[in-house]
Amino acid sequence: MPGPAAKPIIDMQVSVRSLEPAGPFLVPLEGLGYVYRRNNPELTKRYFREPPGVPGTHIHVRRAGSFSEQYPLLFRDYLRHHPDSASEYETVKRQLAAQYPHDGLAYANAKGAICWEIIHRADEWAQQTGWEPGPSDA
Repeated sequence: MPGPAAKPIIDMQVSVRSLEPAGPFLVPLEGLGYVYRRNNPELTKRYFREPPGVPGTHIHVRRAGSFSEQYPLLFRDYLRHHPDSASEYETVKRQLAAQYPHDGLAYANAKGAICWEIIHRADEWAQQTGWEPGPSDA
């Protein structure tokens, strides 16, 4: 689906009943070659990266119904319904990419301010519209 400019990385979210035990999702994903990032500091998800030699793919496994799961879905849907906010987000991302061309962590940290600003607007929109997550993009 067309959208704002982005890095050439595919982000996928997998929703599970529980993050523990990890075996039910860990074994199949590692079997496909995805690399489990055990030291990911974000404890509300389990994070996997692409196998060597495969285009950038980030898999975020989150507990179904959690804030961690709902946040990216609301963010996505809000931007799809609000092109001005999507354009604003794209502009900031481009500026930050130029500012931090080789420092992904600094880029991600700097991007946090605009993300929280947008999610605040998105929450207001969700309250006004009765938003619920739409169907999967898969």
